[in-house]
Amino acid sequence: MHNTNPPQRESLALPRRHLLAAGSGLLASAVWPTFAQTAAWPSKTIRIIAAQAPGSSNDASARAFAEYFSQKLGVSVVVENKPGGVGMIAAEVVAHSPPDGHTLMLTLHSQPAQAPVLLKKMAVDPDKELVPIASIGVGPVTAVVHKDFPVNTLAELIAYARKKPVNVGNYAIGSGWQLMLTELAKQTGAQFNVVNYKGTGAMLMDLYGGQIDMGAGSLAGMGGGIQKGNVRPIVIIIGNRSSRLPGIPTWVDAGFKGPAFEDLAECNMLFAPVGTPQSVVDRLAKLVQESVTESAKVKAVRDTMSADDVPLTGAALQQFIARTWPSYRKLTREMGLAAE
Repeated sequence: MHNTNPPQRESLALPRRHLLAAGSGLLASAVWPTFAQTAAWPSKTIRIIAAQAPGSSNDASARAFAEYFSQKLGVSVVVENKPGGVGMIAAEVVAHSPPDGHTLMLTLHSQPAQAPVLLKKMAVDPDKELVPIASIGVGPVTAVVHKDFPVNTLAELIAYARKKPVNVGNYAIGSGWQLMLTELAKQTGAQFNVVNYKGTGAMLMDLYGGQIDMGAGSLAGMGGGIQKGNVRPIVIIIGNRSSRLPGIPTWVDAGFKGPAFEDLAECNMLFAPVGTPQSVVDRLAKLVQESVTESAKVKAVRDTMSADDVPLTGAALQQFIARTWPSYRKLTREMGLAAE
């Protein structure tokens, strides 16, 4: 196994940003001309910028949405993967596009939640320049170890990691998984060398190949490897117990409680540039809600992930963001995490 050094960490003291000043569209109106609410939409190809690489729940969900949106709206819908930069590479493309409903972003919501405290400089402010449209869950997220790694339970992992560092793959800098690892190390004395990747796909290649000992992700990425015996699940880090993971405990089941283990939900969230007409935002939100029952491809992706949540839109989505984003940012500051 490689003994990869953990990423450099430094304390950040960035000011707290107001969550989601996006709704008013005031910022965009100073940059882009007002798009008439009565203008025909869509009038051309719609792009969904996926902030994660292929092989992730983010990419799979984006492509499933693209197919369904295309069927319902009568235009081509394409997916472009732009991973990296704590999701801000994709966010910059979207925020700097005309707010006309033809350029959207699908990202893990933890990324715009984290970026303002992980990055010293950002080309886009996710709180002010993006409008959240809808979220869709990723099902249970599980931590797994390589098939040849000599542990079978979380307790055995902790005992091993107290004696020798464990090389752990992280699908996104500042993810809930990284925050959990940091807190787990703090509480138990376990040692983890965190290796950051631009998405689940690249991480899985190294995990299956034995270059790293451990990783985490949704069943969209991990399910196949678990079924083939390439990796073994040891704890569900986000979500509830699942019939797809018999006998695998959650953090709380294993005796770990507190914000890092209980408050860091994960989902894929659809965004548009601030200033996008409300009628377009509402139409897209409705499509996401309908897709979970009407789209065979969306249902297949959700079945793969064992996701059974109801998509959040409107006020419910705003409440979810107001509850979770401050927790992500507070923990990140307290733990001194920073993007490399």
